Amino acid sequence: MSEITCFKAYDIRGQLGTQLNEDVAYRIARAFAQWLKPSRIVLGGDVRSTSAELKASLANGLRDEGVDVLDLGLAGTEEVYFATFHLGVDGGIEVTASHNPIDYNGFKLVREGSRPISADSGLKAIRSLAESLEYDLVDGRDPAVSDSQRGSYQQVDTREDYIRHLMGYINPAAFKPLKLVVNAGNGAAGPAVDALEAAFANLNMPVELIKICHEPDGSFPNGIPNPLLVENRSLTRDAVLAHGADMGIAWDGDFDRCFLFDEQGRFVEGYYIVGLLAEAFLQKEKGARIIHDPRLVWNTVEQVEQNGGVAVQTKAGHAFIKERMREEDAVYGGEMSAHHYFRDFAYCDSGMIPWLLVAELLCVKGKPLSALVDERIAAYPSSGEINLTVADAPQVLREIEAQYAPDALELDHTDGVSVCFAEWRFNLRASNTEPVIRLNVESRADQGLMERETERLLEAIQQRSGASAGEH
Repeated sequence: MSEITCFKAYDIRGQLGTQLNEDVAYRIARAFAQWLKPSRIVLGGDVRSTSAELKASLANGLRDEGVDVLDLGLAGTEEVYFATFHLGVDGGIEVTASHNPIDYNGFKLVREGSRPISADSGLKAIRSLAESLEYDLVDGRDPAVSDSQRGSYQQVDTREDYIRHLMGYINPAAFKPLKLVVNAGNGAAGPAVDALEAAFANLNMPVELIKICHEPDGSFPNGIPNPLLVENRSLTRDAVLAHGADMGIAWDGDFDRCFLFDEQGRFVEGYYIVGLLAEAFLQKEKGARIIHDPRLVWNTVEQVEQNGGVAVQTKAGHAFIKERMREEDAVYGGEMSAHHYFRDFAYCDSGMIPWLLVAELLCVKGKPLSALVDERIAAYPSSGEINLTVADAPQVLREIEAQYAPDALELDHTDGVSVCFAEWRFNLRASNTEPVIRLNVESRADQGLMERETERLLEAIQQRSGASAGEH
């Protein structure tokens, strides 16, 4: 048995050459087909230089199992999600490493209805199958499979239908003149943005898009598309200021996440976007249920309840959010990590729907994004997520909980431990994939209190583990 090391908790990602190559892709495709037993599968890929060849290997593996392949070509992850549920096929695979370094690639897998496949719902089984398979390939194919046994291959284009679906989330008549900076990061978002721009023009919407780093380029001349890195934000910020734009939008490599900048060029933490999107949906559907994760909660809960909705907390992570949304028939689910999920998008995450809704909200409210966000930051200042490398994450969590629990008003173990006091709270949770704990702190309208308690927590964690802080 040949071990395959690129399987993660929620997807498949690995370093090219050492963990992932065309042979591994072929075996994963055949294992996926043997496990799911599909008739038709959609494939798409991001702009990385290896995505096309890995996608071709996936196609060969699927076809050698008798599966018909529908190839979207260059596409974002959400375009694979959309095509899977829109075309009614049995599953989909996006070839992407999203925001990972340039020498990485990977796969995101879904089944019928774009339902997620994670370690608990199929990835472990697919990995075991893939490790048990060995083939002597000729020109990337299994010579033991005849042409008559192979599945078909067809290039398909669902972008027009995808754009029509996106436009269904907003009311074009509500839009007032807007100038938006859009930064595709030389990733896969460029063509989708162009298609949206054409849709705006067809409807005479007064939206001007200022495009930077727009053309897809697998060499990523402007750096890996990861707006969470502070050093990657200056291009968007500077363009917003130079053009006097109302908002800036930047995407990661497969554009399943978008990141927003206000008209002052300031990066807006994802936590506060969840509350804005909840408000946007609740203006359209009173009484709807909104799903959120437990890392930072007070602002979201208040905005949901003030707008007549019901806030429902669940564990962080796309598999948990999507499952709970289905159970609750929730219209929207949001994570502070900039993953936003939508009921009418088969409960999947999208990096296009959020900024469209926020742009519409700016027009409806008649206020700049800074005013909408600053009001919420003042009400519930937060630390942002602080990642700390530790030797024994479960032990650190137990000791911190034991230290803070006696004086707490409430303890919650939905995900890690959340400890609530009258005027501040924190969540501490372990990563599913690495020796890291993640800390989030928030307070009620007291920036100083939040900062002081954050420092005390960091000192307490440091004393117990020699922890080192990573990216916020």
